[in-house]
Amino acid sequence: MAQMNPVVGDIAGNAEKIISWSIRAKQGFQADVVIFPELALTGYPPEDLLFRVQFLQQLESAIETIKLENPGLCMIFGSVTRENDVLYNSAIILQPDQSVQYYAKHYLPNYGVFDERRYFQPGNEACVINVKDLQLGVTVCEDIWFPGPAAKSVASGAQVILNLNASPFHASKTVDRLSQVKQRVAENKVPVCYVNMVGGQDELVFDGHSFVVDTDQNLLLEVEGFEECLAVVNIDGTGSVRAVTETVSESEDLQQLYDALVLATHDYVIKNGFKNIVLGLSGGIDSALVLAIAVDALGADAVHAIMMPYHYTSDISVFDAAEQAKLLNVSYSEIAIGEPVQAFMNVLQDEFSGLGKDVTEENLQARSRGVILMAISNKKGAMLLTTGNKSEMSVGYATLYGDMAGGFAPIKDVSKLNVFALANFRNSISPAIPQRVIDRPPSAELAPDQKDEDSLPPYEILDPILEMYIEQDLSVTEIIDNGFDEEAVKRVTWLVDMSEYKRRQSPPGVRVTQRAFGKERRYPITSGFKRS
Repeated sequence: MAQMNPVVGDIAGNAEKIISWSIRAKQGFQADVVIFPELALTGYPPEDLLFRVQFLQQLESAIETIKLENPGLCMIFGSVTRENDVLYNSAIILQPDQSVQYYAKHYLPNYGVFDERRYFQPGNEACVINVKDLQLGVTVCEDIWFPGPAAKSVASGAQVILNLNASPFHASKTVDRLSQVKQRVAENKVPVCYVNMVGGQDELVFDGHSFVVDTDQNLLLEVEGFEECLAVVNIDGTGSVRAVTETVSESEDLQQLYDALVLATHDYVIKNGFKNIVLGLSGGIDSALVLAIAVDALGADAVHAIMMPYHYTSDISVFDAAEQAKLLNVSYSEIAIGEPVQAFMNVLQDEFSGLGKDVTEENLQARSRGVILMAISNKKGAMLLTTGNKSEMSVGYATLYGDMAGGFAPIKDVSKLNVFALANFRNSISPAIPQRVIDRPPSAELAPDQKDEDSLPPYEILDPILEMYIEQDLSVTEIIDNGFDEEAVKRVTWLVDMSEYKRRQSPPGVRVTQRAFGKERRYPITSGFKRS
């Protein structure tokens, strides 16, 4: 079971990895079969690359290359097949004798982050292959969530089901997968080998956690999450399975969440050709957590933190930012923004004549910081990380072209309460964030004595309302019926809807909940819908 991290569109690189891992499986473990994830050759999801004929031609050429390089075992990997200009999400089975078989995925997900019906047609035929007189049924990802494909394979003689996956991470996903696979095992009385992709791809992160469930529904093997690896399973002539690779203990929810953020940040930066990171370090908890994630993702030598104080920046913020930079051993600079803010005010003096101060002056501070950070990013070729969290992005508590500037937002789908939890979790591993940063009341420090709760409900109230409205699609009335103050609920949900135009202009960030802003929550910016 090859838990592989492909790069979308890098067909040659992915093919080389499939070949080299197959050689390792054969020479290192005397394997008869090696299984790779769904669409391992294209990467997942290839999206509209599938509309390019050259892309499909390169895939077909790569499959031929892999077939010729077969080191003498059955290779099973995900790719795209084409028949009469119809595309299928397929498992490719290459036997040592150069014969080729295909299995076309039956169930094409078209919900949430998935959009497979845009590209593929479903298959309907079982695929059972013979390896040393053992009958192996092949299925792809979503097929294991429905009874039909596995039952069809068993009816065709399968003694074991091999399931190829590109199943992205979100909280509790590993539990959901295991439950579904155990259900298929109970129905068919055959083991299932579930191999999953690993790695970050734009807004998605794949956690791996490949596993095997035996005929008695026991979790026979679970592979380490968030890293590439080969896991080895022995299957005897009766279809009984035995793990050779040692299983790992189930990691805690916060550990999985933190690992997902680190891997997603690493892969987004590296796969897009960057080697270094720059970020604004405010002395607050959001940027502190992002700094820790950046260091764990790319190493301290690749990270440059910049504190940009203004008149309202407290001394302890400056001190705590410097303290964390020293603690994590990253490059650190302080650039005061008083002069650029005043320069903007001077330029705008005539335009602002007769108008009182409002949030505009606060936004100029954030936008001055954004200009500075983007200039450093451009000059030094470093990816700028945005440090806003999901709670802020939900209600628009962020400045367009200011603190929203950047290339990637690691905690965009992390609520403020989870930011606190993750900060404490990271400190439990090793000191990374000064405790005062975690303990202080959150503040944007754009006005004297400013606190987040001056503008927003306490996060203990705000975050549950946001979860019910955004992730659970509850109505205003239903949220109020859950015991929340009517005025608070109406205000928060209004802020969510009114901030859609901001979110549409924010950088991508990794999805770690069941409903993130981006592909799976597509609301119109211009809308007359009335909440109730």
